[in-house]
Amino acid sequence: MPTLILLIISNVFMTAAWYWHLKGGPEVANARPIAMVIAVSWGIALIEYCFAVPANRIGYAQGWSAGQLKIAQEAIALIVFGVFMVTVLGEAVTWRHFAAFACIMAAAGFLFLGK
Repeated sequence: MPTLILLIISNVFMTAAWYWHLKGGPEVANARPIAMVIAVSWGIALIEYCFAVPANRIGYAQGWSAGQLKIAQEAIALIVFGVFMVTVLGEAVTWRHFAAFACIMAAAGFLFLGK
């Protein structure tokens, strides 16, 4: 459970680091100086790493494989991004988002099957 909680927190920061600067649309995003966007994103990503690295170490010590840790992270990232996309960026969720989610969840299922 600590692994999943840390991965969720990590992914909230990761999503913010990668996509915060898109809020407001292309005109607003393009008006932000790229060097400033990169610097702010790196600062946010540092916080993300402070959660991701312990999550992976704890999970690995508890018997998760590297592949299981990665696919769990991807599944969590998709959920967190979906919420961010709708609530912060104001974009709609389509059937393609659900299809992609199903594929990632199937991949997670394959790696955890029989564990």
